Amino acid sequence: MRLFVTDLLVLTVVVYGSQFLRFGASATQQRLVGSELRDFDITYSLLSAVLIVAWMVGLSLFATRDHKIIGSGSSEYKRITDATIRVFGLLAIVAFLLQSEIGRGYLLIALPSGLAMLLASRWLWRQWLNRHRASGEFSYRAILMGERAASAHVARQIARETSNGFIIVGAVTQGGSAEELVPGVPVIGTYDRAIDAIDAVQADTVVYTGADTITPRQLRQFGWDLESRSIDLIVAPALTDVAGPRIHARPVAGLPLIHVDYPVFEGRKYAAKRAFDLISSFALLVLLSPLFLVLTVLVRRDSDGPALFTQERVGLNGRRFKMLKFRSMVVDAEQQLPSLLDQSEGNGVLFKLKSDPRVTKVGAVMRKYSLDELPQLVNVLRGDMSLVGPRPPLAAEVERYDEWAHRRLLVRPGITGLWQTEGRSDLSWDDSVRLDLYYVENWSLTGDVILLYRTARAVARPGGAY
Repeated sequence: MRLFVTDLLVLTVVVYGSQFLRFGASATQQRLVGSELRDFDITYSLLSAVLIVAWMVGLSLFATRDHKIIGSGSSEYKRITDATIRVFGLLAIVAFLLQSEIGRGYLLIALPSGLAMLLASRWLWRQWLNRHRASGEFSYRAILMGERAASAHVARQIARETSNGFIIVGAVTQGGSAEELVPGVPVIGTYDRAIDAIDAVQADTVVYTGADTITPRQLRQFGWDLESRSIDLIVAPALTDVAGPRIHARPVAGLPLIHVDYPVFEGRKYAAKRAFDLISSFALLVLLSPLFLVLTVLVRRDSDGPALFTQERVGLNGRRFKMLKFRSMVVDAEQQLPSLLDQSEGNGVLFKLKSDPRVTKVGAVMRKYSLDELPQLVNVLRGDMSLVGPRPPLAAEVERYDEWAHRRLLVRPGITGLWQTEGRSDLSWDDSVRLDLYYVENWSLTGDVILLYRTARAVARPGGAY
């Protein structure tokens, strides 16, 4: 109901606001023109009301307020966009059939502004919901059912993100056990007593992780038992860290098969990413040139040495390149490194010190707000890096990579990425690799734009930067 009321208010303000901006004070009397149907004569005020109703119906038909998609993922935003485009497409078809000309300025204001405000309002509601979910409100009480190892893996994955809306209240495994599945998740029953266990903890969702001893016939009966109690059944495949756009349901002979697309590292999609990098990096270099000048002067005044610092990094397919940064340390920082190695507060692979004595005063400020990374826009323009991608590693780090970690080199390294928005230097090595691999496997241009926005927020509220 909250979303329905918000959507209605947004659309009312946008549509009638567009009408007023296009026609001014005469908006309520303005009529459609160009109609050859003499008995068909309506005002724009009536058309606006019809458009609002049609838009609201479209949002409902596309299930944009479905509780299963609210609060996480991109499905909610995609459905809103699809519904909006379809409604305006239908409006254009109806106008053509009735031979009526609707003011283009009116539509050009209403369509983009309406879509933007709908997405913004849903984003604001998502932030509100996530805050409440972090304290356990508006969440599903879920039971895990299946093999112990698989269920434990799913439990750990869900626990990583409180905004998903699931609270795991127990697990059902073969034979049961007094031992917890993972810390905080007790084993509450066995397969043959699953329904009793679910009723006992008042769960509203069951996540089935797979079990060899449960036959298809038993699972179907179990689904019917859950249906009679209005309890949702979710099947969790063994695949992890695969984003929604790569997963497609494919029913075959009554079997709900899942088709998984391979990651894309070439073709039109990759060319679009490169074009986006070129245009954006060039525009940012022009816009930020005054800031570059100021930082150059400050760095040179703060300590002896050049304003820029270059360091060899490993990029796409293992190719080495010189990465640019504003110098944030004293000139002989590399020579001082061996004496500081035993003080490292990094993740075991990366050397990091929260109070590194080699960092200059200006360098500390630049690092806090990631201003020292700005010269890497030149690397992006040259093709060494991308705006968004895995963290560019040192050659010494690559030598310590296992087979999985080498997949980070399948795409260009980025100025920012998931590691930048999810904790920066506070991340463990395993988490850093996991986030980078997730990006490599699931990147998209839309995801890049979202990460750039999240980076701006992370920089405004710095944490883990040292």
